[in-house]
Amino acid sequence: MTIRKINLDADKARVEKLYKFENELRVEGYNLIAGIDEAGRGSLIGPVIVGAVILPPNLYLERLDDSKKLSPKIREKLYYEIISQALSVACVAVSIEEIDKFNVYQATLRGMIKVANCLPSKPDFVLIDAMKVDFGKIPSHSIIHGDALSASIAAASIIAKVTRDRMASDWSKNFPQYGFEKNFGYGTKEHLAAIEKFGFTPLHRKTFEPVKSMLRKNIQLELF
Repeated sequence: MTIRKINLDADKARVEKLYKFENELRVEGYNLIAGIDEAGRGSLIGPVIVGAVILPPNLYLERLDDSKKLSPKIREKLYYEIISQALSVACVAVSIEEIDKFNVYQATLRGMIKVANCLPSKPDFVLIDAMKVDFGKIPSHSIIHGDALSASIAAASIIAKVTRDRMASDWSKNFPQYGFEKNFGYGTKEHLAAIEKFGFTPLHRKTFEPVKSMLRKNIQLELF
């Protein structure tokens, strides 16, 4: 048996375990089980992206896992496989304005409800990573570290992260000083230093530090 065959068999067994929640729900009679996850909630800039995916039963997607554990190359490969093989996929952006108006947690909740309603196939059950969400008549279950424990949530995390990372790459072209293509808007030392030097951009969330304090002190650093 080759090393490749051994590794593939191990990966298949690992991915099969990711369907534990979905398979238990199917025994209960649910068929269209959506996984929902977000990307960018902790970032200082831009929208939060929320993805939703309904997978066919026990679909094997090689290397499927929490998007944060995967390399950009593997995420991109899985992104296209999910898009082409999933029963239903949706993605929505929670705007900067919503984040600043409602706070990032509440705005993300609204985004999750919206993305569930945007799925071409209406789910009969929803699995969510960590957050507790009320989808009205659609039952749901929140799973801590769900993106590493549920195939559907893992797939949604990949859709959300790849979408947002592509956006960050575009943002970096307009604001190269901030390194958005590398930090994706998170509060790295380099990013915070760039804000202090160049000011904040229209992409920065005004209720997030250090922009919030700059506005409170009426520091006029915005150059764009």
